[in-house]
Amino acid sequence: MLLGSVLLATPAQGQMLTVLHSFSGGADGFQPQAGLVQDARGALYGTTFMGGVGYYAYGVAYKLSELHSNWIVATLSEFGHDQNGYHPFSRLTFGPDEALYGTTELGGNSGCSGYGCGTVFRLTPPATIPHSAYTPDNRTVIYRFSQTDGSWPLAEVIFDPNGNLYSTTSQGGTYGAGTIFKLTRNGNNWTQSVLYNFQALADGGQPLGGLIMDAAGNLYGTNEQGGGACYCGVVFELSPSSGGWTYQVLHTFVPQTDGGWPLASLSMDAHGNLFGTTSHAGPGGGGGTVFELSPSASGWNFQVVYGLPPQGDGPAGSVLIDRSGNLYATTEGGGAYHYGSVFKLTPQSGGWAYTSLHDFQGFPDGQGPLGNLVMDSDGNLYGTTWEGGERGSGTVWEITP
Repeated sequence: MLLGSVLLATPAQGQMLTVLHSFSGGADGFQPQAGLVQDARGALYGTTFMGGVGYYAYGVAYKLSELHSNWIVATLSEFGHDQNGYHPFSRLTFGPDEALYGTTELGGNSGCSGYGCGTVFRLTPPATIPHSAYTPDNRTVIYRFSQTDGSWPLAEVIFDPNGNLYSTTSQGGTYGAGTIFKLTRNGNNWTQSVLYNFQALADGGQPLGGLIMDAAGNLYGTNEQGGGACYCGVVFELSPSSGGWTYQVLHTFVPQTDGGWPLASLSMDAHGNLFGTTSHAGPGGGGGTVFELSPSASGWNFQVVYGLPPQGDGPAGSVLIDRSGNLYATTEGGGAYHYGSVFKLTPQSGGWAYTSLHDFQGFPDGQGPLGNLVMDSDGNLYGTTWEGGERGSGTVWEITP
């Protein structure tokens, strides 16, 4: 499928947004809840929550490749209402074997009130895009959840240097508040182990984002719920130890000063500082925050990098950090047209400078950017919106500096 590009300029900042693809709601899917991953050739990969050609069309995995200044979309896999999983909510991850890995929120079995408890899958992308808009489906399920070990995973997966896989489930486990799990690979077989069961008390609960891992093998993430009296979420660390794994809360959110209800994974810079977003509240007036946690001899120091103004739904995705230490993120709502925005935070002496890169208009550029951002070696930003666009079903877009 060859697509023309829709260009939208933002003259004040000298930025240009190009719509690379507007989802049709058909074979190419619709409602991309997650962001993108990019390969060495510049191709983009993602998932949609809904769509496909089957009667039960519950999402697709897709690839976008540039050819002669046009972008070709190919469906790599379709998700049906069956034991192989459906409703992929998270972005994809390249594994050490160069295959793509991801999760589905539902399916896999008949558990979890008949919806299935979710899956982890492996997908082998084609080496080249064919002329047709559909490629053979090379997806296999490597794990099916059963509620006691977690249910309804919404986050991306990560890998350690040994090829083991880690992520979270938003619910299930011993207390029903979600889990941190590990899949250990032995050839083509995978063994699942639960590393931590959330209680939704002071430790937090319902992790919607995934995990990041530092060089020492420590895992970091956020919980949307639990923590203090308001149940506004926490930042946590899970560290390997001789007796297994040790869990600790690094920060409990206080809405008025910190923001609250973090929805996304964290990001780590070269100095070991953690950056993240909260979706609501905060000192800017209620539009959420971008925050930083810095390690010190006495623990972790928390500070709000930027408090966003009241605008409805704030950031739902992760922070992207470029090589110069600038931060990039999106808001699901707000902006000049109340359909979401992309912004940049530049470190300056004594604080951070805010720059608006793009305000979404709904048509034709999209509405509601939820997922992560990707930046290529030329500084171009890529992302998705979960609705809006020319067909109202979401978009993939690029912002060039």
